[in-house]
Amino acid sequence: MSRRSLSSSPPRDIKRPRLIPLTPDDYRNGVMLAPMVRSGALPTRLFALKHGAKLVWGPEMVDKAMVLAERVVDPISGTISYNGKQERAMFTCHPIEKPYLIFQVGSADPDLAVQAARVVMDDVSGIELNCGCPKPFSTHAGMGAALLTNPDLLCSILTALRRELPPHISVSAKIRLLPKQEDTLSLVERIVNTGINCLTIHCRTRNMRPRERALIHRLKEVVDFVKGFGGDVAVIENGDCVGFEDARRIRSITGADSVMIATAAEANPTVFSPTPLTNLEETFILPYLRLCKYLDNHWASTKFCVSQFKARKSANKALREAVIKAKGYTDLDALVGTWTGDEEFTAIKASIEARATAPPILLPLSEDTLQPQSQSQGSATSSGGDEISTTITPSGWRGNPDPTVVNDAPFLPANEHRIHIPAGVSKQDPGTPTPHRLSGGGPPPLPLCRYLRFFL
Repeated sequence: MSRRSLSSSPPRDIKRPRLIPLTPDDYRNGVMLAPMVRSGALPTRLFALKHGAKLVWGPEMVDKAMVLAERVVDPISGTISYNGKQERAMFTCHPIEKPYLIFQVGSADPDLAVQAARVVMDDVSGIELNCGCPKPFSTHAGMGAALLTNPDLLCSILTALRRELPPHISVSAKIRLLPKQEDTLSLVERIVNTGINCLTIHCRTRNMRPRERALIHRLKEVVDFVKGFGGDVAVIENGDCVGFEDARRIRSITGADSVMIATAAEANPTVFSPTPLTNLEETFILPYLRLCKYLDNHWASTKFCVSQFKARKSANKALREAVIKAKGYTDLDALVGTWTGDEEFTAIKASIEARATAPPILLPLSEDTLQPQSQSQGSATSSGGDEISTTITPSGWRGNPDPTVVNDAPFLPANEHRIHIPAGVSKQDPGTPTPHRLSGGGPPPLPLCRYLRFFL
């Protein structure tokens, strides 16, 4: 679908937000939408902001692609598109999200990173260098997680971004944990000294599989290490957070300034609220489709995002099946009814503009009710004497898979008897059994025959 205008200037009825620079405090005390390729589309980001996300990250864009992009503004909706070949939008954004939008760039060259940032900096508030993506499309050119083994290049890119960009453009980085904690601390020290405002840490190593639980217990030491510098750099945790209340749990364990949500937001963009929408077939998908149509979001992007929304087993599947079969928005006329979409956009705009006097729901500034604990403790005790685990699997946790995969791996095995047989022995790759607390003091060992069947 081609964009609706080749105008190079924004429409007159869209007010440009004031140039209010992001500070480290803007990265604190919130729940954030993580950068996600394909899933971090403009409509998803706008709904995330409406439902409480403090800041939103766009999907990673490669520097070379953005340097050659053409900026186009839609005169109807105000949507800004950065088009590549065949006039197809590679990245879209909107002026109403600018004060809260971080653009993530994939780069292995300081000069190209700066050029790409300059192309888009008038439409975003911050630039982030992706140093954590382990996928081949990112690492093959030395970008993403490949930068973790080339700290000189990583830091030179961040230094160049901070030096060459205007002061009102924030600079941040996202990394993964290194296998050794001392190496992680050494890398973090070098990154913090480049002058960034924020550091997001995905609590997995480069080689960890998405279904493996995040190593959030390792982040506490990193957070304390950063605070020990005496500088002003926010630290955001990423990995296995499923919603607002879960963010409070993770924050109490790690001491992180904020928490970032990826997979759970891909399944439900309203999880940033303490009361997220449920039964998305009835409450969310139709408004989402209308907004996508209003913003002229490419149909393939809309179709993919809707396919990732979590469905209830009892839900009416007619709408989803219609979306799967549809080749464009017009194929859904009978189900959607009116396509105006302006009501959805107006409600989102009002919600975002209200932040000037009524900020979004933030994580508590004071100490959370859940207290951080050491590894040796493992649980806290409530006033009633019952143990409360701070590392149990949140209900409904789906793991952190690739966009097209859904796994039911839990947060932590209950005990050594429930750890799954290695795939090399079993010839299978089953998920770890979900732990349950039993009144008898824990689950009994599984029968020996359950293990022997893998060897016969």
